[in-house]
Amino acid sequence: MKNKPINIKAVILHFDELLQQTDEEETASIKHAIGCPSESSLLEFIRSLQDLSRQKKIISDLEHLEIKAAAKSRPNADAEAMIQILRSKDLKLGLLSDRGQASIRRALTNFKTIRLSDFDLIIGRDEMLEHNAAANVVVLAAEKMSLAPNQILAVCEDETNIRAAKASGAVTVFFSKHPDVQQRKAVCDYTISNLMELKKIVRMGTPLPTGKLPNELLREFLDDFRFDDPSILINPGIGEDIAAVDVEADQVLVLKSDPITFATDAIGQYAVLINANDIATSGAIPKWLLTTLLFPYGVTASEIRQVVNELKEFCQQWDITLCGGHTEITDAVSRPVVAGMMAGTITKSNLIDKRNMNIGDKVLLTKKVAVEGTAIIAREFGERLKSLGMSDAEIDKCCAFLSYISVIPEAKIAAQFSETNAMHDITEGGLATALEELSIAGGHRIRIDMETIPLFPETQKIGRLFDIDPLGLIGSGSLLICCQKKGYRSLMAAICDAGIEVTCIGEVIEKGQGIDARKHKKQADWPCFEVDEITKLF
Repeated sequence: MKNKPINIKAVILHFDELLQQTDEEETASIKHAIGCPSESSLLEFIRSLQDLSRQKKIISDLEHLEIKAAAKSRPNADAEAMIQILRSKDLKLGLLSDRGQASIRRALTNFKTIRLSDFDLIIGRDEMLEHNAAANVVVLAAEKMSLAPNQILAVCEDETNIRAAKASGAVTVFFSKHPDVQQRKAVCDYTISNLMELKKIVRMGTPLPTGKLPNELLREFLDDFRFDDPSILINPGIGEDIAAVDVEADQVLVLKSDPITFATDAIGQYAVLINANDIATSGAIPKWLLTTLLFPYGVTASEIRQVVNELKEFCQQWDITLCGGHTEITDAVSRPVVAGMMAGTITKSNLIDKRNMNIGDKVLLTKKVAVEGTAIIAREFGERLKSLGMSDAEIDKCCAFLSYISVIPEAKIAAQFSETNAMHDITEGGLATALEELSIAGGHRIRIDMETIPLFPETQKIGRLFDIDPLGLIGSGSLLICCQKKGYRSLMAAICDAGIEVTCIGEVIEKGQGIDARKHKKQADWPCFEVDEITKLF
C-alpha cells in the first residue's frame, strides 16, 4: 500500500451507504412517490427543479416518507463497533447524507450504542442543496470542524461522492464489496470491502503513543524489504537488537555514523546518502546501514512508513542493505531525527587516508557550494522565500538539488586514480568548515583562491534573503579531492565526462593546519562558523 503519508483529525462517513442498511425497494418506492426518475439520485432530482414552490413541496413530502422509512431502518453490520473504535482514537466524527436531518436523527434511534451526540457534525440535504458543488461539502465539513480538508478521512460507497471528496483534498476511502484495484487508483486513496478494514487505515493516520514502534507495525514495514546479502548473518526483526555481518579477512571494514536533524522532508534519502558519502570518501563501497529513527509525539504510522520507504528506495538504488536499527516515538524530539550508521569494505591497499595528502596536491571541488543546504531551505521554507520575492521556478530548482547530494559517483571515479591522496565530503558548517577539517586530518595547510569557489545563483540569492553565508551552509553533495599535480587534469576530465561539474579551487601547501585564503591574489580572511548557517532558520 504505497499511499501518501496521512495525518487525520476527523472521519466523515456517508450515513446512507455505510452505517445503515439500504432497502432498494423502499428507495425505489420513495422515488416513484415524488416523481424522481429511477436513474437519478434524489438530490440530483431536487436540484434540477426550477420551480421553487414545487421543490419545496417535494422536499416536504420526501421528508415525511424518509422519516417513515427511517423508523424501519437497521444498522449495517460492524457499524456500531467501528464508531466506537473511531471514538477511542479521539477523532472528530461527521456524517454526510442526502436525506433530511429529521430522518437521520430518527434512524439513529434504531442503533443500540450510537447516539446523535457521538457525531461532531451532520451535513444533510439542506446543506447539500445550499452548496451546489458536491466538492464543497467536504470543504464545508472542514470549515465547521476548523480543519484542513487533507486532515479529513472521507468514506463513501458512491463513486461520485468519492471523486468530489478527493477533489476537495480529503483522504478518501471507497467502500466496495467487489474492490477494483485500477478503480481505486483512479478515484480514491484506499478501497475497503468491509467496514472493519477502516481500522487499519485509521491506525496509519492517527498519532502513535510515545515509545518504541509497535511490533506489528515494525513487522509490516520490514516485510517490504528483501534481505539477499549472504553476508548478513542476523537480519533485522522483532527482538533483534544487533546485526551480524560476515567480513572476509583481507577486507577493511569502514564504519560511519551521522544523524539527520535539519531536514524533515525526504529525511530517509538524506540518511542513506549522507552516511554513504563518508564511506565513499575512503574509497570503500557503502554496503550496510543501521538506522535509529526518532519521531515526535503526534506522528502517524503512515508518516513513519514514508521515511522507511525512502530508506528502502535509496538503499536499493545504491545497493546498500538496511540491516538493523531502532524506531521510537518520543517527546525528546520535536521533529523527526534519523541517525544512521553505515559500514563498507575496501582492501587495505586501496584505502584512501587523508594523512596521505601532500604538498603540491591540487584541491578539487565537485558541483557547487551548499547543495544540501540550498535544497533543505527551499523545501522547508519555500513559502517564506516566496514572500521575500523568490520565484516558484527558482524555489523548484533549489528543491531539485536534493537529487545531487550523493558524492558516490565522483568518489568512485577518484578512487580509481592512484594520484588521489585524500577525499572529504562537505557536511555541516559548509565548505569553510570542511576545508578546515581536511587540513587538520591531512596535517597540511591549504591555499584557497576564493574567486574560484563556484556558487549557484539561487544559493547566493537565498544567502542575501536570509542573511546566510553560503560558505558556512551545510553542503552534502560536494566532494573535496586532493590529487597529485601530475594527475589532477585527467581526474577532472573523467569527472566531467560523468556529467559532474568539478573546479580546482586551491592546493596543498606546507605542513601544518589552517586555510591560506587569497582573493585577487591578496591575503583574505577565511570565515569560521561555530554552527552551521542553517541553524539561523530552525
